[in-house]
Amino acid sequence: MKRARPPLSESDLAAPDAILTTTDAARLLRVHPKHVYRLLRVGLPGHRVGGEWRFFAEEVLRWSGARTASSRSKADVVAPVAARATPPALLAANGDLAVERLLARLQGDEGVSLGFVQADRGEGLELLRRGEVLAAGCHGDEIPGAIDERRLAFIHLVDRQVGLAWRRGVRARTWRHLDRMRVASRPGTAGVRAHFDGELRRQGLNPDAVHARAALFPSHREVVCAVARGDMDVGLATTAWAHHVGLECVPICRETYGVVVRAEHLGDPRIVRLCEVAQSAAFRREVGSIAGYQARIAGVISYQPTRPRAGAMTPAPEER
Repeated sequence: MKRARPPLSESDLAAPDAILTTTDAARLLRVHPKHVYRLLRVGLPGHRVGGEWRFFAEEVLRWSGARTASSRSKADVVAPVAARATPPALLAANGDLAVERLLARLQGDEGVSLGFVQADRGEGLELLRRGEVLAAGCHGDEIPGAIDERRLAFIHLVDRQVGLAWRRGVRARTWRHLDRMRVASRPGTAGVRAHFDGELRRQGLNPDAVHARAALFPSHREVVCAVARGDMDVGLATTAWAHHVGLECVPICRETYGVVVRAEHLGDPRIVRLCEVAQSAAFRREVGSIAGYQARIAGVISYQPTRPRAGAMTPAPEER
């Protein structure tokens, strides 16, 4: 009968030349041993030896986004892996409906609920960089693959439609009529601004001139509420939020939306559960039924910088 190898000590676990069993790798990443097999499917470097898996500690640490053992001080090597600081259970995002549905489903999970921090794309990435949140909503021109040389993982939630929200029966005849209307827009750090500014240029308008007269709101929710109240004539928002409050929406483009986390935190039980919820058929059905959303690959994880697929720009408003 084959005898199992004793588990490594904490001091040996992260040594540069350590060879790990599946149980050792789970301890190093602070995940359940069964989750190691899930991580293998998404890129965790491992080596098949007969009917078992073996892992090099330095490869595992490099893959997870941690500093390699060779660059650590001796004190770092012998320190228990579990002592590494972890961010608070917070998700920074702009209040996208997909995020709200995701957090609602996590509320019932004991010990893995995530709090919400209102932040646009730029603000959320900065909070993630400083370690003040565990995850941040991300979309726009490019999904970053790293921050401060620390590897990021992107957890896809939806492909969403972004456009101009209008009260029913109120519509500009052409894009140039926006010069005469009260426009509710987003700050320059918001990912959707790049889409809007690009379309304004294509329509022969100066984005700086439009935004000099526009009112800036911190979230899609506040944009559509301002339009629905009649405080503003038109607003930049997702189709999902526009329809949620009874507005029409002229689409501008379609973009990928999800959350980014440090790759080294993929084994965190809170992130594991977030991925499981996002990958569930129930979540995909719920979010996919919302106007302007496609959720076929919700929960899929990627690691490289990506340029989201953008749909074709729409005709001018009077042609719709």
